Amino acid sequence: MPHTLIIDTDPGADDVIALLFAMAAPEALALQALTTVAGNVPLAKTSRNARLACEWAGRPDIPVYAGAERPLQRTPIHAANIHGREGITGVDVHEPAAPLAEGHAVDYLVRTLRAAPERSVTLAMLGPQTNLALALGQAPDIARGLRELVLMAGAHFNGGNITPTAEFNVFADPHAAEAVLQCGVPITMLPLDATHKILTSDARIARLRSIGNRAGRIVADILDAYAPEEMRHYGMPGGPVHDATVIAYLLQPSLFTGRLVNVEVDSREGMGFGQTVADWHGSLKRPANVNWIVDGDAEGFFDLLARHIARLP
Repeated sequence: MPHTLIIDTDPGADDVIALLFAMAAPEALALQALTTVAGNVPLAKTSRNARLACEWAGRPDIPVYAGAERPLQRTPIHAANIHGREGITGVDVHEPAAPLAEGHAVDYLVRTLRAAPERSVTLAMLGPQTNLALALGQAPDIARGLRELVLMAGAHFNGGNITPTAEFNVFADPHAAEAVLQCGVPITMLPLDATHKILTSDARIARLRSIGNRAGRIVADILDAYAPEEMRHYGMPGGPVHDATVIAYLLQPSLFTGRLVNVEVDSREGMGFGQTVADWHGSLKRPANVNWIVDGDAEGFFDLLARHIARLP
């Protein structure tokens, strides 16, 4: 059965690639809407970039609802050092023709999940989890409408990418991440542990460019501009495409391996702020609340991505 899908996102270079990927798979992902949140760049830019992705995919019919402008408690942070001032590097950005949908993303989530059949909606979360945390705070009953949450978030074995211990999406709003982890809905997390094993190469980017369509060129241009900074910082042979792994997991979960574990977030001020603690060996004997992904098939991922990007204009 296809996923009835909502994507919550903060585009972001890798988010844009994830959105194009998702919009190329309508037979498997019945995408209802995009909800945006401040994260990689401020909300006005994440909301514009989400609408640009819809335009580039030839899907201006997908509504984009703007959501939270700031985290629940902490001081807002962004990642322009990685994603550039506009949130996307390597391509020109402009104001899309399609406007934002009317209304706030949190109101959309509450309304939609309340009306949905029980356990019917998959929510893919590619940025800070502020929108869902706010929606659950207002209406805890909406959890019944969620089939599963699939998050690009967290780090354990890998270490962090914004501090030595924290991954950006969690660090940007650890209090929201705490609330989401406690909501009782089945959760899969694709942390840096997995995304740093699925890396670009010159050949993989060239394959995307050689597709010959606009979407392939856009993805290749973004990766050419985005990947080198992470490669330099980590000394990796290629760049990760973090958020796109969420879409690959939804389309072909057999590409990934992990296990059910207990995961908690450190929201205390200090060196561990925003850390996701994955109890991989069950030392604390606490109930498992997350399917924590630790590995993925890089070649299979890029094959899947290329096949789907080839479907777009």
